[in-house]
Amino acid sequence: MLKIPCVLMRGGTSKGPVILASDLPTKIEERDAVLLGLMGAGHELEIDGIGGGSPQTSKVAIVSPSDSPDADVDYLFVQVMVNERRVDTTPNCGNMLCAVGPFAIEKGLVKAKNPVTTVRIRNLNTGTLVDAEVQTPDFYVNYEGDTHIDGVPGTAAPVGLTFLNSAGCKTGKLLPTGNVIDVIDGVEVTCIDMAMPMVLINAELMGKTGGETPAELDNDRVFMARLEKIRRQAGIAMGFGDVSDKVIPKPVLLSKPSAGGTIKVRYFMPHTCHKSLAITGSIGISTATIIENSVAHKIVSGHPKVPYTNIINIEHPSGKICVSLLKEGSEIEKTRAAVIRTSRKLFEGTVCVPEYVVSEAS
Repeated sequence: MLKIPCVLMRGGTSKGPVILASDLPTKIEERDAVLLGLMGAGHELEIDGIGGGSPQTSKVAIVSPSDSPDADVDYLFVQVMVNERRVDTTPNCGNMLCAVGPFAIEKGLVKAKNPVTTVRIRNLNTGTLVDAEVQTPDFYVNYEGDTHIDGVPGTAAPVGLTFLNSAGCKTGKLLPTGNVIDVIDGVEVTCIDMAMPMVLINAELMGKTGGETPAELDNDRVFMARLEKIRRQAGIAMGFGDVSDKVIPKPVLLSKPSAGGTIKVRYFMPHTCHKSLAITGSIGISTATIIENSVAHKIVSGHPKVPYTNIINIEHPSGKICVSLLKEGSEIEKTRAAVIRTSRKLFEGTVCVPEYVVSEAS
């Protein structure tokens, strides 16, 4: 058996192993084979691995020292499919990103400061730079605290994430089609690439209220088929080509808030509805609310007018996410977004993988 050192961590509302790149094979095919075996991909329960049987709990973060002058560490996110023997490294994951800073400090990649350490992270999937503020009183990572985030029981120490250059992370353009509004399959959509490429849709135009539970949406096969049809056409329009085997762009239903927030969302990953909301998704959705005439802008109650900082409260199935937008001048592309999340170390040690998975991939 191969023994891979790892730390299983909760990052935001996601969970998965965090691994040093140096502890994995350098060849991509062999690395991916190890991750598939490690997580138990190809079975709905991931019964033969440490995956949790859900896209939110079948994620891997790979961390290494960075050669960029703008970053301390590099972070490669790997989405391991649950029911398929396949991985996807095209998107970023902002929830697992919460675990990268504490992991990097504890592994000695970044020197701790007292009482807070800022870890500069470069996401290799998208090129996005993120500053993570980690609580390190007395030069040690502290996971305990009073911060609660919706979708996670209890409280923990806060981790502040500031996304520095998220516009056009995969396409080079905030609006990849060149339009604020496109019409796909008879439905007005906004295709945006801000931290995560997404297709934003007014829920009413899909025959939904926007308040449905994830299970209700997942079980509506007619709706899900139409949503996938729109997503695939949007993928072509955004320059991704055939996205049938890709997890981007993510389709998102938007509707008016019902619990005192700014806007309500149902975010898809892309074939099941997220039980809360991806952090990268929250960045793009928040930014869309300040893009004149976008689907999101048309839905929000009152266009945010504050010139420097806008607070966007996004309602999702498990509660809310608050995003602070910092605008630099009039260029939305230069907007920075900050969120407060939490993370927790669940266990550390070695995970065992059969040696034949590597030989079969070679």
